[in-house]
Amino acid sequence: MLTKDLLRVSRAGGGYHPQFADRSHRPLAARVIGTYQGHVGEPRAALEDALTGLERGTPRVPDDSSGQPREREADDFKLARGLAALVEREATFETDAAIEPDRARRVAFEAAEAVGVVTEDERAMALIRASESLDVSADDLETALYADLEERQVLTAVEPRWDPDGLVAQYNLSLAQTALFDATEVRVRSSDPKALLSAIKRLRLMYEIRRLEDERTDRLSEREVIVTGPTHLFRATRRYGTRFARLLRTVASANAWQLEATIDDRGTERTLTLSDADPIRVPDAEPVADVSFDSGVEADFAARFSTLDLDWDLVREPEPLATGTRVMIPDFAFEYAHGDFRIYFEIMGFWTPEYVQKKLSQLADLEDVAMLVAVDDSLGVGEEIAARDHRAIPYSGTVRVKDVADVLREYERQLVAEDAAQLPDTLQPDDDVITLEALAERHGVSAAALADKATPDHERVGRTLVRPAVLESIKGDLEAGMALENAEAVLEADGLSDASAILSRLGYRVEWDGLAGGTIVER
Repeated sequence: MLTKDLLRVSRAGGGYHPQFADRSHRPLAARVIGTYQGHVGEPRAALEDALTGLERGTPRVPDDSSGQPREREADDFKLARGLAALVEREATFETDAAIEPDRARRVAFEAAEAVGVVTEDERAMALIRASESLDVSADDLETALYADLEERQVLTAVEPRWDPDGLVAQYNLSLAQTALFDATEVRVRSSDPKALLSAIKRLRLMYEIRRLEDERTDRLSEREVIVTGPTHLFRATRRYGTRFARLLRTVASANAWQLEATIDDRGTERTLTLSDADPIRVPDAEPVADVSFDSGVEADFAARFSTLDLDWDLVREPEPLATGTRVMIPDFAFEYAHGDFRIYFEIMGFWTPEYVQKKLSQLADLEDVAMLVAVDDSLGVGEEIAARDHRAIPYSGTVRVKDVADVLREYERQLVAEDAAQLPDTLQPDDDVITLEALAERHGVSAAALADKATPDHERVGRTLVRPAVLESIKGDLEAGMALENAEAVLEADGLSDASAILSRLGYRVEWDGLAGGTIVER
């Protein structure tokens, strides 16, 4: 999958059409792979310059008409970056320095303060004094000062799993997966419905099956599988978008298939249509997006955590954390859905004493990082971890999801309080009708942060803010005995979806007539 900023779609005609790569883009894919392979041993900055050159096109190629060199037309920026993003995941970057950069800066700045650096000669003298105390050369010390900056990290290895054709195929699959991030419903017909349903159940998606009358073909099942996300029930989450994207791998593995998805395109509903006629195939290599685990404990925890509806997303093996001169890659990270905050999570099972001591050493060197550690009871190191200012959760056999969720809620309460403190006491949106979730998203906070805020121009009805004039207008359009579906149509005309709360506020209740529907009557 790609990041959403690299999504290439056409919205012509009100649709939502991924802009796939084709055979003509194979040379660009080859250049992207070659660019990474040719920059092994060089800093990231040099690699980025080369990639920027690819984005702008390959300069000075022969002109067939005159034979003179000319500028090649620039390739699509998002296409070049998308191909590079896939190869990037197969690359390894490391800090190349004789001494840990933080330590180098601290000692160098202390020496500079003692010398009183003003001129270049004084700076050189400070570096020499600092290098002597660290037992390294002045040149090595100067190199180490900022060697941990991203642009100075060195590409040490790249092992792409694809040739140029494979990279184009992986790009097309990843592009289609990314287009499904904002899907609220996916409708699929497949020549292999058994594999499709198996994948849906494995991904814990909600679904229903509908038989299509007179639409059976030799290639597709007459049954359509409708996969829905939580938008229709509660709210959308990135977790469901990711699952829709992963489901596409199974869909596209069938000999024949059709997929139609409803996309929430920044508030506008669009339709995405894909089929086996599109250039989407599943490469033989395992996908980058598929998650692997180091132990059954980790896999079990991830599976059970994914069933929770929390405001935290679980990330497998996030970016490395600096621990002295080495790095540590935590097992997981929890990302808060309503802000830039992350909690790292490590599961320490029963391993050798040497491994445990290595982990403890790494944890001791972490600074300014929120770290949660699940510790096997048999290790007996919970107190040592707590002494390093990290949260420890003991476990035996499996990690209790509730224990982890309780810690996340503690952090969440703090984050909500901080968000609420930054908001004004009174909120006055211009909208006549707006949900609490939409208003919270507008302010970049969770809906919980709005709990104590005054909204003098609006009345809170359920999870919606409504101007009193709108309520009065709707009340005049409703009457006892009206069919529920007609009443809901009146509410939807004013952007109100919480029919139960609105009808209750206006003095009505629903008298149900089985599952077929009902009528509204006065309370």
